[in-house]
Amino acid sequence: MKRTAIGLPPELARRENLVLRPKDAADVYAHPRPELARLVKNGAARRLAAGYYLLVPGRHLGDDTWRPDLHAVGLGIGQADYGRDGAALMGIGAARQLGAVPREIAATFIAVSKQRPPLVTEFGQVVFVRRDVAGLDLERIETEVTLGWVTTAEQTLLDIAARPTLGGLPAEAITEALRALWPRVDTDLVTELAAGQRKTAALRRARQLIEGA
Repeated sequence: MKRTAIGLPPELARRENLVLRPKDAADVYAHPRPELARLVKNGAARRLAAGYYLLVPGRHLGDDTWRPDLHAVGLGIGQADYGRDGAALMGIGAARQLGAVPREIAATFIAVSKQRPPLVTEFGQVVFVRRDVAGLDLERIETEVTLGWVTTAEQTLLDIAARPTLGGLPAEAITEALRALWPRVDTDLVTELAAGQRKTAALRRARQLIEGA
């Protein structure tokens, strides 16, 4: 099924970030809210939360059972509000994306420039963490929802060790995540990052957990 066949304008079909707000469609629709509601009704979009919608990727059109990845949705929401370079997937969400957390989790964590409350979506909670995004060690990521940034294994390890309770996971799950990340970590780089970000204590804690001390 083609996206245009269900009434999705080409301007929206070409969006890199499939998360949008009504004002993002103001140059396409004179009255965006009812038009986005129509797209939801005909299966071309999903309502994420008040003021946020997700355009369904083309290969999932017609599949009412499809659920978007929460971490990709969180990144898309962050980008919608702060721009492509103003948001990054971090913490346990990044660890999940990097394959270090095998289990599904009900929240994701997005680094942005401003403090703001968590956003409860239809697919889980998006927690915004105030960080200097430009100062984080990042790598490119491609998801079904958007292209963007995720913290590297080194940055993710430091962030989790610095705030192990942020994800709400049990201590053993945090240790498992750190151990899964460690083989991917460049030890020289993580040591340099820890010094520059004042996270040497976090790196020491991570090593102790990984080594079972």
